[in-house]
Amino acid sequence: MFRKMRRIRQQLAEEEAKAVLERGTSGVLALSGDDDYPYAVPMSYVYDGTRLIFHSALTGHKIDAIDRNSKASFCVVEKDSVIPDEYTTYFISVIAFGKIRILDRNEAREAAKVLGAKYRPGFAEELADTVERNLDKMTVFALEIEHLTGKQAKELVRAEKAENAAL
Repeated sequence: MFRKMRRIRQQLAEEEAKAVLERGTSGVLALSGDDDYPYAVPMSYVYDGTRLIFHSALTGHKIDAIDRNSKASFCVVEKDSVIPDEYTTYFISVIAFGKIRILDRNEAREAAKVLGAKYRPGFAEELADTVERNLDKMTVFALEIEHLTGKQAKELVRAEKAENAAL
């Protein structure tokens, strides 16, 4: 169902792709928008080991798109170093594919706490109060990952091989 990466030597191992998701703080969520135009929107997120968790307003373009078609992808770019002399960039990126599910109130409460803890660690009690006060004003949803792929620049692959050979 999902395509294999064409440049397989540049593919990140699954564990490294997951690590990129864990380290990242934002990415671009791609949905099927109005009139079948792609709708890609920057989002903060948290990766809980199996899925990506997001929050948004109760209504809007994003929620309408999810209601129409739950299939989505989410891209995180961890590295993007422009190398002018080589006319290229040294990049590391990950794309997760899956279906979005809007979480029920109890799931949303817990997921919002996990999301909030990533961006304001160490304030669990304050966070719980904030989540409770705002839960009715937000939609919390999760992208259940069906396929995950990561890729890095061929120059980074070469540098990694050279480093490993030197050890």
